[in-house]
Amino acid sequence: MKKIFAKALCFVLAFSLIFCFAACTGSTTGENSADDAVYKIGICQFSQHAALDEATEGFKAALKQKLGDKVVFDYQNASGENTNTTTICSKFVSDGVDLILANSTASLTAAASATSEIPVVGTSITDYASALGFDEWTGVTGYNVTGVSDIAPLDKQAQVVREIVPDAKTVGILYCSTESNSKYQADTIIPYFEAMGLTVKIYTFVDVNDIFSLVTTASQECDVIYTPTDNQVAAIAGAVNNVLESAGIPLVAGDTGTCKLAGVAVAGIDYYDTGFVAGEMAYEILVNGANPAEMEIRTASVITKMYVPERCEFLGITAPEDYVDINAES
Repeated sequence: MKKIFAKALCFVLAFSLIFCFAACTGSTTGENSADDAVYKIGICQFSQHAALDEATEGFKAALKQKLGDKVVFDYQNASGENTNTTTICSKFVSDGVDLILANSTASLTAAASATSEIPVVGTSITDYASALGFDEWTGVTGYNVTGVSDIAPLDKQAQVVREIVPDAKTVGILYCSTESNSKYQADTIIPYFEAMGLTVKIYTFVDVNDIFSLVTTASQECDVIYTPTDNQVAAIAGAVNNVLESAGIPLVAGDTGTCKLAGVAVAGIDYYDTGFVAGEMAYEILVNGANPAEMEIRTASVITKMYVPERCEFLGITAPEDYVDINAES
């Protein structure tokens, strides 16, 4: 009887060990190993225009290149409404995404407010310090946010204005006053213009419905218009161009997307490339365990002076020899 009990006890112990081993190694049905992980990325893009679209595509391409079918994207467009970015990012948090791409300043502030745990990578953002409310900036956020800046050196943008319209005496700066990045760029570039002897006039708007009358006024008072990277201007660049071309006034843009639609020249960056770099940063966070709190904000490494041949010809502008055709850079 004792021998039978001992054999039964051994059988039970052996079965228990096998079950525990299977559970610990993740071999039971329904469990995935790390190699089987599929990462879910929430993409919050503020509005639909060329620069933001290119950044999103670059981001997705980088992760697809590295992860293949082990990454899925939940792309959401806020249609230019700040309240929509808040709703989108809150939904990403409730859905438990693995990472959020914040494509624009409004998207970044919404994502940073929505979560302190899910990693947030930004792109198409000019000044992270202003966007996140830092008084002192060290290059890292210290929490779950990092990313890539789209700022091109503003002294080079000022040079473009002078080189493209060398006889200009008055430059108008056009931007949406509710976009902190735009105000930062405008405030920063003014001293460069003034050092060149240019008179500066500021034209700001809140409601895009005011843009027609505002640009009409600017075209009557200025020799050239400059607009920084501004989502609202980019979204209505076609309307801006219609007014300025009719008045014979050139616009120098802060980003390539706006320049293609309304400008004559730009000292620009490649938004696809900035998105791609953001994707590489996301990979480091997701797969290699990099801490976004310690990842320095990266900046564009290549700045190219570009011009729009057909618009320059229409306005009688001759671009310097070191400027390249913006269509060749597309």
